[in-house]
Amino acid sequence: MKLASYKVRGRESYGAVVGEGVVDLKLRLGAGYDGVLDLLRAGALDKANAAIRGARPDFTLREVELLPPVLAPEKILCIGINYANRNADYGDQDVPKYPSMFYRAPSSLVAHMQPIVRPRESIELDYEGEIALVIGKGGRRISQSDALHHVAGVTLCNEGTIRDWIRHGKFNVTQGKNWDATGSIGPWIVTSDEIDLAQPLHLTVKLNDDVTQDDTTANLIKSFTEIIAYVSTFMTLKPGDIIVTGTPVKLRRSDPPVGLKPGDTIEITCPQIGTLRNMVVAEQ
Repeated sequence: MKLASYKVRGRESYGAVVGEGVVDLKLRLGAGYDGVLDLLRAGALDKANAAIRGARPDFTLREVELLPPVLAPEKILCIGINYANRNADYGDQDVPKYPSMFYRAPSSLVAHMQPIVRPRESIELDYEGEIALVIGKGGRRISQSDALHHVAGVTLCNEGTIRDWIRHGKFNVTQGKNWDATGSIGPWIVTSDEIDLAQPLHLTVKLNDDVTQDDTTANLIKSFTEIIAYVSTFMTLKPGDIIVTGTPVKLRRSDPPVGLKPGDTIEITCPQIGTLRNMVVAEQ
């Protein structure tokens, strides 16, 4: 099932993407299931699957404006330097014992086809294509062997970064990672019953039709299961929490780096998930 949040005819709703249409789950499931987050908290994915079985789409995808798949998650956790080639790019050949981590605010990520905003204060807006896990079953001290049972599904993320602002502090990157509307997430969540997360996922990124990132999750330093086990050691993961799992190295880079310009288009693709597409605009 592909779970999407969207606006249609002046109201917010959510549903399942079927072909080129959307089956509206808010209409079918009724009170208590007002959004994807409610669905995950209730552990009701099976109920949603039953509701769409044999149903005709209520809207075409062209009729709806997609929103971030999970609206207002409690936590968006990001893993840094988590592909082998990117670790080597930092001059480090040793495998790190623990993952690098930071938070993102929900307001920093827009939806599929919504504009990414380059702020007035910097021209160093960069992009990072990543696969994101969406937690469905909460837990603490989750074992690696059980970790994937806690994942509701996966989506894509452009973990946009204002590069000069990640150097403001000595030991953190929070400032450069949380500018409003500088990254994106979506287009939807592909639920775990439709994707084998134990097998490598192929991630590619295009900037203006030029492939600039190309790798698979087989090259993650810390796997999905290791990340979930580690994070849940010190905090309780809850339904709707999002873990963004790291970005591959850029295939071609300039020195000094060139930031994204208004009019640039970024496409992040994983065949099992889909394509997340956004255009860059200048802040007005």
